[in-house]
Amino acid sequence: MTAPVADTDAGTGPDADARTGAGDHSRPPAVHRVSVWRIYRFELVKLMAQWRVRLLVLACWLAPGLFVTGVSAQSTLPSDTLFGRWTHATGWAGPLVILGFAGTWALPLLTSLVAGDVFAAEDRLGTWRHLLVAVRSPRRLFAAKSLAGLSVVVLLVAGLACSSVAGGLVSVGNRALVGLDGHVLSPRDAAVRVLLAWVCALAPTLALAAIGLLGSVAFGRSPTGLLLPALVALAMQVAQMLPLPVAVRLALPGYAFIAWNGLFTDPGQLGPLLIASLVALVWAVLATALAHLLFTRRDFTNPAYDGAGRRAVTIGLLPLAALTALTVALVGAATPATGSGISQAKIEKSLATAFGQLYRLQTGQLNRPAVTVAQLRTTAACVKSDGRGAQEGAGNDWRCVVTWHLPGAAVAGTAVYQLDVTSDGRFVADGDGPKEVNGYFLVRTSYGDAPNPLWQFDGIVDLLGTH
Repeated sequence: MTAPVADTDAGTGPDADARTGAGDHSRPPAVHRVSVWRIYRFELVKLMAQWRVRLLVLACWLAPGLFVTGVSAQSTLPSDTLFGRWTHATGWAGPLVILGFAGTWALPLLTSLVAGDVFAAEDRLGTWRHLLVAVRSPRRLFAAKSLAGLSVVVLLVAGLACSSVAGGLVSVGNRALVGLDGHVLSPRDAAVRVLLAWVCALAPTLALAAIGLLGSVAFGRSPTGLLLPALVALAMQVAQMLPLPVAVRLALPGYAFIAWNGLFTDPGQLGPLLIASLVALVWAVLATALAHLLFTRRDFTNPAYDGAGRRAVTIGLLPLAALTALTVALVGAATPATGSGISQAKIEKSLATAFGQLYRLQTGQLNRPAVTVAQLRTTAACVKSDGRGAQEGAGNDWRCVVTWHLPGAAVAGTAVYQLDVTSDGRFVADGDGPKEVNGYFLVRTSYGDAPNPLWQFDGIVDLLGTH
């Protein structure tokens, strides 16, 4: 494979003839300027020619579909994963299970292997001088290589989404999906929201890819640049597990890997999703700009170049740290929520809403008289740590009693749930009786045994809600 031919600055006109002492017949032909599009195609072919990249593309376009198909054929479900307990009920649950896994592990690793090696590969091979002789423009070369790397990353994300959707629809079918507040999404509505969730995951993926470009430029042939996106993603995951204020949590670009959960409530909790996506895109733009600045200032004549050293800290790390501080201040000033954003009132409201919707679903399974959410008048009373300490924040020590009313019944029904609330507002409600409501995993219906929607279910608290 040959690199694109560079443009030259050969002189023209009578003055040039006078300088060279030759006429028009001896003037070399003018060579056109090499466009970014031509360099981009060249760099894209180089990337796709690598066996590692080809293997990643093949895995992303095949493995998720096979995994979803395999899980759908099993008797046990990945109930510890969001939407995992619905993988037997609808084909739209599988893509969301894959998205949860991809945001935690797959996408950070993919961006490391692709974007984190775009520039470092040239340092290892010692081919910078050849490229610059051919292109003669570091800026165009940077743009083309960055676009090629980001194109491959987008191709990998598209493979994960398309493969998981295909696997779910083929193995289970195009059926309704139960949202995180218990309401039932039609197959069409579920398809739209699943697609939006994957599109929203592109924002933090691009942020990690830009960090990979920055590490690839800053650290040269050092493996640190290759690992930088994965390390940053791991640090953000650890931060999300800590009891951080809402403003700090939303100001981290990795929160967009979680915030898509708000799409599956009615009405949707779009505030955290929009803020997290915007923060991730700002990170992507700034990290790419810093990588461009380092790239245009580097010394390409030194074959022993091995990173920008101290400049990587001053130009790369400090601006990103300043951006984090600025976004924390802006999000804190713009959002009404304070502290963890998880309060007793919010948990009680979310649990009561989800229970009421799921009770209607169970009523349909058991062929009982239909009832509306308004008729049920569901309420919840929750305490944390048996009432000791502050009644807010994450933890697995929330205990709730749900109360509802059936038309014509003199006595209200009650059910007990143990809640495990995570720092991002998601909770798992585990039924603790009575057995007629939430005591068994399966319920006996007219068409056979079916999963009991009230035995264990997921819910979500609106972190930015005021009550």
